[in-house]
Amino acid sequence: MSATRLLVLGVVRMHGKAHGYQVRRELLTWSADRWANIQPGSVYHALKKMTAEQLLEQVDVEPGQGPDRTAYRITADGETEFHVQLAQTLSSADSVTDAELAAGITLMTTLPRERVITLLRHSTIQLEARQQSAQLMAEQLAGQREGWGQPAHIRELFLVWQMQNETSLSWLRGLIERLEAGEYVMADDSGRAFGQPAK
Repeated sequence: MSATRLLVLGVVRMHGKAHGYQVRRELLTWSADRWANIQPGSVYHALKKMTAEQLLEQVDVEPGQGPDRTAYRITADGETEFHVQLAQTLSSADSVTDAELAAGITLMTTLPRERVITLLRHSTIQLEARQQSAQLMAEQLAGQREGWGQPAHIRELFLVWQMQNETSLSWLRGLIERLEAGEYVMADDSGRAFGQPAK
């Protein structure tokens, strides 16, 4: 699932019922146009496509000064899709883009605290394995003589991947520690959490 689809589902879910302009305005307050490249057309396209897929349903049309505004509500299938995709985004270090990860972090408070911690730990395990693999490849390439196998400078790729993994791991471990310490209002905390569905 793209970051746009996950975010649009999350915003509609959060509001209980929302039209395209509300969704777009909410995402702009999160600066999602910058980190997820969300454009007005992509919001409306996602709403229509997910309605056709029965993840959203049209609930009413609000007449206004300009064109009528169609309001949407998440369906039971949409709720399931939202939870599945959010869990996959938070637990996978390998298959998500930066925008998808940002969407997952933005919406993580819609889940219970322990669930998020468990998902992030799974992602940490994947990053640790990737880190070891990159380190091993860099060491193997460093030991090769020029003209044997890959060119020696290819080692730089594995070094940069190693450093990126180190940074990601450091941040991820810190986030887990902050969540364990009680930072952020999560779905199972007392009071209404950010992104919790409207009643």
